[in-house]
Amino acid sequence: MSGRNRSCASASQVCCASSFARQPPRVLIVDVSLPWWSETYSVLCEALENFLSLASSLEGPSRVPLLSLYAVNVQQECLLPFVQVKGNLMRLHSCVEELRSLPVEGCTRPRVELLKQAVLDSLHQYKHYIRHVAPGNNLSSGSVEVTVLSSQPGRAVLRQLEQGLKDSDLVSLRRLVVVHITVERNFPETEPALSPEQCFAEGLDQPEEDMMLGAEIDLQQVENSVVAMENVLKAWLHDQAGEKEHLQLFLPAPGQTPGPSTTPAHRPSPVCIKCDLQERLVSPALLPGTPDLGAKTESVRDFQPHSKSVSNQSSVPQRLQVIKALQAEGLCQSVLYGLPLLIRPTTCWQIDWDEMESNQQTFHALCHTIRTRDWFLLVRSEPQFGSGCSVASYYILQASGSLSLLLKPVLTRELMLPCNLPVSNEDPPLNALTVVESCLDQLEEDPVFNPLCLGSNLYLHLRMRGLLSRPYGSRSQSQGRGQRRDTHHPPEGSTSRQLQKRRARATVAPLPSGPPAKPARPPLTLSRSRPRPPSLCLIDGDNDEEEMAC
Repeated sequence: MSGRNRSCASASQVCCASSFARQPPRVLIVDVSLPWWSETYSVLCEALENFLSLASSLEGPSRVPLLSLYAVNVQQECLLPFVQVKGNLMRLHSCVEELRSLPVEGCTRPRVELLKQAVLDSLHQYKHYIRHVAPGNNLSSGSVEVTVLSSQPGRAVLRQLEQGLKDSDLVSLRRLVVVHITVERNFPETEPALSPEQCFAEGLDQPEEDMMLGAEIDLQQVENSVVAMENVLKAWLHDQAGEKEHLQLFLPAPGQTPGPSTTPAHRPSPVCIKCDLQERLVSPALLPGTPDLGAKTESVRDFQPHSKSVSNQSSVPQRLQVIKALQAEGLCQSVLYGLPLLIRPTTCWQIDWDEMESNQQTFHALCHTIRTRDWFLLVRSEPQFGSGCSVASYYILQASGSLSLLLKPVLTRELMLPCNLPVSNEDPPLNALTVVESCLDQLEEDPVFNPLCLGSNLYLHLRMRGLLSRPYGSRSQSQGRGQRRDTHHPPEGSTSRQLQKRRARATVAPLPSGPPAKPARPPLTLSRSRPRPPSLCLIDGDNDEEEMAC
């Protein structure tokens, strides 16, 4: 299966049809006033180019449907009118190059009224786009979200924008975000006119009550780095639908164990916890041209060569390079994705017996060492010879209870989405804690998880689907009930000569196609290790699926 087909098939599984249904169009206004622009232009353009390369290549629903970009200095300039982001990388790349080519030398007095005009012009351009460029296009959102990037003090810029926009029509403005890029530079004192504090002195004197807009406003402060700027832009990839909760988690009713004597009328109601779901990463399955070893590791098919003409003997094994040891307690599980693969010592018959025994002993020692030290190993996939510029994949190796390792894909910086969750060091309120503990006390507790106890109704679903997809099944059944088919007559479309050839081929024994079988080897004897913990499986065997559950 080609990489693109795999990506398209996985995209339908990763993204639901209702996901990303309320993504707003985006407007990015960049303050290129000097001398601050000379300190931020390289970082901002690199981060913007990285983000647009990712956003325009994602399969599935569009997360950034439309984008417009303005540059503001001594005048405002629309470098990019509203265009679709998905599949439009060439146009977006030229816009970034045009932004990068703006002058970086000299000094100008910042004019905040131009930022206000850029906001109003973007709203007007959006109305024009809906009315004339895309008439009848049912866009997911009727309002736009404007982000202003500036190295000037963000609080003063926000107050000036509020003061200038308070009497304007902001029905099409969904949210206004001012991002203050901090620049660590001491400008010469010979240029007092360029001081941000003097430029915004009247803005700082405004009372707190005047900071009001009909739309939602936000102020962010980021450092002047590529990673920080990428996080600001990647926040656009999150699902923006907020009309309803994403998930409802039900706990058993507190204080009472349900039994046969409890009537439905007197049965207490369960406790419902409403939750939202947030992605931790951009799934690599949404990206075309994934590497051989993964961009995802969800099945053994991902390890098979793409070309079926390549023989198994000439195929080169994948290479994983161990690059770092990690403490198990220092790895967050949210940075791992995909399904793990089981790694075990090879049993290839072409390897010499002594080499195989030495390999198995080394593998055993590796598993024992990293389990004893409570380590994870960080590994990197080595590119194939002659593959050119290839994408590196990183994985975590974890020792399991059996003589095996689990291979789990791990995130890289390019796929990371911002995640700033608050950490609470205080205990929850006593009344809420009592209710939750009473709910959880009703649950049955198992010391060991056994997936064989779980059923998903899959067999019935497959049977029903198979029957519905074969409309000629009823015809065959009616023939079997009414008149028995004469098995001595050849089927339609086949002659007696063809039938004789089939019978002749069936009576000929097949020739051996593989090498002669080697004599059976005696079983390997390994040194005894410390007692293993109880297994999660009911059956102790060599089946890969059973060991995967362990």
